[in-house]
Amino acid sequence: MSSEEPDATSAELTFADLQIHPAVLQALADVGYESPSAIQAATIPAMMAGSDVVGLAQTGTGKTAAFAIPILSRIDTSSRTTQALVLAPTRELALQVAEAFSRYGAHLPVNVLPVYGGSSYGPQLAGLKRGAQVVVGTPGRVIDHLEKGSLDVSHLDYMVLDEADEMLQMGFAEDVERILADTPEYKQVALFSATMPPAIRKITSKYLHDPVQVTVKSKTATAENISQRYIQVAGPRKMDALTRLLEVEPFEAMIVFVRTKQATEEVAEKLRARGFSAAAINGDIAQAVRERTISQLKDGTIDILIATDVAARGLDVERISHVLNYDIPHDPESYVHRIGRTGRAGRSGAAVLFVTPREKHLLNSIERVSRQKLVESQLPSVDDVNDKRVEKFREAITEALNAPGIELFRKLIEDYERDHDVPTAEIAAALAVQSRGGGEFLMTEPPPEKRRERPDREDGPPRKRRDNVRSDLATYRIAVGKRHKVGPGSIVGAIANEGGLHRSDFGHITIKMDHSLVELPAKMSRETLKKLEHTRISGVLIDLKQDRGPSHHKPK
Repeated sequence: MSSEEPDATSAELTFADLQIHPAVLQALADVGYESPSAIQAATIPAMMAGSDVVGLAQTGTGKTAAFAIPILSRIDTSSRTTQALVLAPTRELALQVAEAFSRYGAHLPVNVLPVYGGSSYGPQLAGLKRGAQVVVGTPGRVIDHLEKGSLDVSHLDYMVLDEADEMLQMGFAEDVERILADTPEYKQVALFSATMPPAIRKITSKYLHDPVQVTVKSKTATAENISQRYIQVAGPRKMDALTRLLEVEPFEAMIVFVRTKQATEEVAEKLRARGFSAAAINGDIAQAVRERTISQLKDGTIDILIATDVAARGLDVERISHVLNYDIPHDPESYVHRIGRTGRAGRSGAAVLFVTPREKHLLNSIERVSRQKLVESQLPSVDDVNDKRVEKFREAITEALNAPGIELFRKLIEDYERDHDVPTAEIAAALAVQSRGGGEFLMTEPPPEKRRERPDREDGPPRKRRDNVRSDLATYRIAVGKRHKVGPGSIVGAIANEGGLHRSDFGHITIKMDHSLVELPAKMSRETLKKLEHTRISGVLIDLKQDRGPSHHKPK
């Protein structure tokens, strides 16, 4: 395996220097791309020369174009056979990659088809029957099509494993190996991963032939023009903490990062209820809505965007002055990628991280990767918030004194004062109360936080009593457990992807030695249950069945 580390000279290259197909070059010009990123400058020539490639790079380095451009440049558009297969860990990423292929292949007669769980087989089967030269899919659905005979990979020339480490973390290792084993031995393989764990090395040595290794060190040393601080806050107090910051901290526009799609909607809704102009973007939002939301952020119609990591990819809005990590990211590289959304075009930016007491140990790894010390900051006090509210109230009065139409209202108030013998100050106070719509003007100290019980352990026995049990969920039994080395993340990832479920559809997960119990919607459609029949985790069919209690599992 050879190794290449792109150097600074890659910035002087243009795409025209890389001998890519003229039609692809035209598509890149259409979207305004001129110079390749570091990973593109190193990967495209290697793939154009026919070499297998291992790309070690973080999300956001431009790796999709790094493999899409050479594949589109070399594909045989006169043949309708499937020549390129891209595996991605999630349907959101599969859709993004498929969209990128379509964008870069806009001037080529090439058909690109995304296949993933949670969507109807009909359009996918029709697309495969018509002929799709490029198929982008999640491992589970790709295996389904291979088993049905609807996906023929016997003529495959190119295969890409995108975010390979993420696929393995989600329990797709055996599925990926099975797909690789079904493809022709002599094909060009590109594997992209943020890290190189042993399982990835195993796949690389087994299925890639003398690959060129391209390592793009993520610019983890965060920009000096971004100030970074953290605030220790208990989980239930996060919304109160966010509200205080938004009231006291001067900002132009802000991205608030959360972990789940459901949280984007919940946080955005709560902020709107508090009078802030906020919107959510996540992987379930249609592209047209996403584009409209980002346009509103750019033009100042909205000031706060609540996003997940995946949904914020490729987001570049100059007026973002603040990034707030409402939920601490799972890995430090994600933190660096998140806060890079501010401090654009040489402007200064601010990054704030909410840390619960249990998460404080994660700060060390974030500081090591970002190469910058995070300063502990105190949450604005109730007095700080009230001082700011009074200041804004006074400013609003000053601004309104010069507003058009004030003469009419002055006369109405003078008439009211004369007719009712009420002082002007009393009338002004009554109008201020009216404008508040009954809401409290000054903040009060919240009641002391009650001592919380320890939450249920996801891998231990269920507790006898659980608060907030959801009546819309039922317990299902799946045939994978501790001995299959599964975790809650791989269970949620596989079932959500293949069944088209949302993270909010999951309740408690209990992992036993040879099986697991998962709370899922009690009334799942027949279509969803059909999709889940073929779902595998760590290569094992989950055999999803509604749990009937311990007595039903005893040997007869």
